[in-house]
Amino acid sequence: MNTIQNPLPDTTSVVIVGAGPAGLTAAITLADAGVDFVLLDRLAEGANTSRAAVVHARTLEVLHELGIAEELVAKGLVVPRFTVHDGARTLATIRFDSLPTRYPYTLMAPQDTTEAVLLARLRKAGGDVHRPYQVTRVADENNGVTVEYTDAAGTTGTLRADYVIGADGMHSVVREQAGIGFTGDTYPASFVLADVRMDWPIARDEVALHLSPEGVTVVAPLPDESEPNRYRVVATVDEAPEHPTRDDIQTILDTRGPGSDIKVREVLWSSRFRVHHRVADHYRAGRILLAGDAAHVHSPAGGQGMNTGIQDAATLGPLLARVLAGEPDTLLDTYETTRRPIALDVVAFTDRMTRMATLTPRPARALRNLAMSTLTRIPNVRNALAYRLAELANR
Repeated sequence: MNTIQNPLPDTTSVVIVGAGPAGLTAAITLADAGVDFVLLDRLAEGANTSRAAVVHARTLEVLHELGIAEELVAKGLVVPRFTVHDGARTLATIRFDSLPTRYPYTLMAPQDTTEAVLLARLRKAGGDVHRPYQVTRVADENNGVTVEYTDAAGTTGTLRADYVIGADGMHSVVREQAGIGFTGDTYPASFVLADVRMDWPIARDEVALHLSPEGVTVVAPLPDESEPNRYRVVATVDEAPEHPTRDDIQTILDTRGPGSDIKVREVLWSSRFRVHHRVADHYRAGRILLAGDAAHVHSPAGGQGMNTGIQDAATLGPLLARVLAGEPDTLLDTYETTRRPIALDVVAFTDRMTRMATLTPRPARALRNLAMSTLTRIPNVRNALAYRLAELANR
């Protein structure tokens, strides 16, 4: 993705740090409102790997308001079902196709695709990303915010803004500079993340969660026009290799999957990561605000992370635009009171899912399976789970 490398201005209304999905969404809302902003990212280019691949119904509703949901749907894969398995046994099937939304499904779309659609929309609105700029200092002072940065050549510079949005990820410089705590913990297991081509016995119209004493595994189909039979695999492993191989993924699926008809043919991309469950103590410190992974991180169970971040930004951008147009600054306090409880709820929900999925003692697993298979036969329970996973409660 080509980006702006011109010298930065000395002043702007809003500096957005981080050009992932949350930062791009915030920039679009500001551009649409006619607000002057500068969007900085430390990387020389945008995402070129799939990373977060699940886009839920509520996020598609938000993207519809920006005029790009249909474009993303056309590039993704519509998946109307979420299933839970223990070995070859299916414990629960959660359907999204009766949800009260114009998007009654989960959309599988690699993060680089989502970012490309967001970036094109930003450029249509007259904005762009400035790369690579490493922000080194952020200070709320003298009725504004001072942002110090270093460019690709090592040259330092200073930018003044009325407000700063930190959308710069879990290790957020903006959050640290603002002195905002990031309360929570780290899961003991590491996570394997891989995109593979494989023969998989489960239909490509469902995302499958596999429970196992060895760990939790999620397998989801990805759009496969260029790579037939392409899937995303996410799995907990006590100590995962830095770059999991085809044999590593094959072993995980043979051990935890639904049967013997599994053959991993190629690893297209793989990584290892540690998962935290943390929420920023505050979403605002004066003129500095947080969104996305800078504000909350959690287990990938349920695919909630990127979705929550996009929704953060879609809430924050218009609030900032209204304040910059003359409404009281206290309006920004509603951002934290609205969005932080949602993040706390998502962290608790995904933590429960992760701990439930990784139960080891046989009696506890048997009780879990019985409860899950019994409760999800009740239509109201199934519908409530679908509504929750789709994040429609966040409206």
